[in-house]
Amino acid sequence: MEIENRDFMNTPPMKIVRFGGNVVDTLTKFKQGDTRDYELLKHQLTDPDIKDAQIINWLQEFRNCVTQLTKDHEQLVSVVLRLPWLKRSPSVVEEYLAFLSNLVSAQTVYLRSCLKMIVSNFTPGRIIVQEGDVNISDSDDDDENFPRTFDLCHQGLQMIGRYVPSTSRFLMPILCEKFPFMHKSARTLECYVHNVLRVSISFPVLRREILELVVGKMLKLDVSAPHREIEEVEESAAAQRLASDGGQDECLFDMEDEEGTPKAPPAAGEHCGMAHPVAEQLDMLMCVLLAYVKDVCHENGTLLLENTKALYRDLVSVFDKLILPTHASCHVQFVLFYLCSFRLGLAEAFLEHLWKLLQNPSQAAVLRYTAAGYIGSFLARAKFVPVITVKACLDLLVPWLHQYIDNQDANSATFCDITLHGPFYAACQAVFYTLVFRHQAILEGNMRKGLSYLQGLNLERVVMSQLNPLKVCLPPITSMFAAITRKYQLVFCYTIIERNNRLVLPVVRSGQGGDAQPANTNPLDSFFPFDPYLLKRSGKLIEPLYQVWKEPSDCEVDSPKKAGRKDPTEEEDDFLHGETPQADAMVGITPGSYESQPQSPSSVGSPPVTFLHRPF
Repeated sequence: MEIENRDFMNTPPMKIVRFGGNVVDTLTKFKQGDTRDYELLKHQLTDPDIKDAQIINWLQEFRNCVTQLTKDHEQLVSVVLRLPWLKRSPSVVEEYLAFLSNLVSAQTVYLRSCLKMIVSNFTPGRIIVQEGDVNISDSDDDDENFPRTFDLCHQGLQMIGRYVPSTSRFLMPILCEKFPFMHKSARTLECYVHNVLRVSISFPVLRREILELVVGKMLKLDVSAPHREIEEVEESAAAQRLASDGGQDECLFDMEDEEGTPKAPPAAGEHCGMAHPVAEQLDMLMCVLLAYVKDVCHENGTLLLENTKALYRDLVSVFDKLILPTHASCHVQFVLFYLCSFRLGLAEAFLEHLWKLLQNPSQAAVLRYTAAGYIGSFLARAKFVPVITVKACLDLLVPWLHQYIDNQDANSATFCDITLHGPFYAACQAVFYTLVFRHQAILEGNMRKGLSYLQGLNLERVVMSQLNPLKVCLPPITSMFAAITRKYQLVFCYTIIERNNRLVLPVVRSGQGGDAQPANTNPLDSFFPFDPYLLKRSGKLIEPLYQVWKEPSDCEVDSPKKAGRKDPTEEEDDFLHGETPQADAMVGITPGSYESQPQSPSSVGSPPVTFLHRPF
C-alpha cells in the first residue's frame, strides 16, 4: 500500500467525542506540572477497544505538534508506538506511517524506538499456549495476515530510510538484538529470517552483516544436530508415522524446482517435515535462505550476473569468517554449493579460493585442513562441475604434493607426522576422495587418454613416500582408492596398507608432560562438508545438483568393513557413513595440533596458480 501524496501537516484533525483536551493543551499542562490529562491521554491510547476513528484523530493531532515531543515525553511516544496499527484499516495505516515520517524527521532521538517497534513485528503475534500448569508464550502460526503485516513493516522501514539517511547504522544492532531465541518455533524463526533477509534488499549496504547474522544463527542449529542424530530420530519417527499427515507446511518464499515449476504438494502419506526438532528449524531456515539466493540472482528465469557476483562475494566473506572455522557443520555450507550451481565460473572461483587457502602457509593449519576437505568434497559431490574442472584442480593439487615431497626428501628424518604435515595429508585425502568419485568420468569417452592422464599424476610416488599418507587418510577412502588404482594398475597400495595395519606408530606425549595418552581424534576425520544432505524441504533444491555415492561395480574392496560400509546389499549413500577411525589406527597429535603450527621452510607452499580461464 502506497501513501497518498497529501499535505499531512495542514490536514485538520477529525472531530470526535473524547475525554480530556487536545494534545497540544495536554502537553502544555504537563510542562506546567498538571499531569491529569497527560495520564488520561495515555490511558485512552492503550484502550484495547479503541476505534479506528479515534486512532486517526490522535495521530493527526500528534503530527501537528511533533516538534514538542521531546525526550521528556518518551513514555507518551512509547505508548503511541505500541498502537495496533498493522491490523487496522488502510486509513489508520496511512496516518500512522505519516506520523512516523514526521516523528523521525523532527525528533531523531526516537529513531531507535521506531525501528525497534517495526522490527518487533517481524515475527507472528504472541499467543499463550497452556501445557499442564505452565503458560508458554509463542507465536500465532495461523495468522493469515502475515504478508500484509510484513509488507507494511518494510514500507515503514523504507520510508524512515528516506527521511533519515543514517537509518542503516542504527538498524543492524536492532536486527541482532531482536533475533528470536533458538528455542522458538520453526515458524517464528522462519518469519524473522525471511524479514531480515528482505531488509538486505531495501538496505543493500547491510547485506553482508545480515548474512553473517543469519548464517551465524543457523550454524548454531546445524552443529547441534549431527548427521547421525538426525538419522536416528528420522528412522524412529518413520517407523511410527501415520499413513497421512493432517496438513502441509509452507515456506514464505516460493520454492520451485529447477525449471521454475512450483513444487507439487506432498502425496498422501508423505511427511514433508523433519521429526528432529532442531533439524526442522534448520530445514525451514535453509528453505528461506536458498530461496533468497535464487530470488536475488534471477529475474523471470534469467540469471542476473552482476547481482550474482555481488552475492557470491558477500557469501564467500561469510564463509571465511563463520562457516570455514566451524567444526561439524553439516548443512549451512550448502548455500554456497547451491549458488555455485548457477554458473560454472562461480564454482571455479570458489575452488580457486579454497586452493589459495590450502597452499597458503600463513593460514592456520586447521583452516588449511578444512579447505582441502571442501575442495575434495565439492569436486566429488557437485554434478555441475565438469571433468575439465576436476582435472584442472588435480593439476594444482598433485604437483603441490610432489613439490612438498621434494622439499622433504632433503630431510633424512622425514616420517609420518600429522602435526607437522597436516595440510599435506589433507590434500592427499582430497585427491584420493576426488578420484574415488570422479575416476569414471575421467576415463569415459577415451579410456586410453584418461589412463594416460591418471598415470601422469604419478600418484605412486605420493603413496610410497616416507610421509605415508595411506596411514593417515581415513580407512574407507584408502580402501576404495586402493581398489580403483589396482584395477587400472595405477598404484599398488595393499602392501603398504597391510604394513600400516601392523605398524604401531609412537604416540606423541602431552605438551604439558606426563604419560603418553592414546590419540582418539584424527583432524582429517569429518572434513567432508558436502556429505549427504538430510533436510527434506530444502533438500529438494540440492538433490538435482548432488552426486550420491555409487560403488563401482567393477572395483572390489577386500571387505565391507574395510570400506567403511555396513553390508554390500544395504543401500548406502556414502561409503564414509558412520566411519570413525579407532585410536589404534590413528596418528598421535598434540593438544595444540588444531591451532596454527610453526611452518618449517619445507612446508611452504607453491605460489598461487590461477586455473580460471573464463569470467563469471
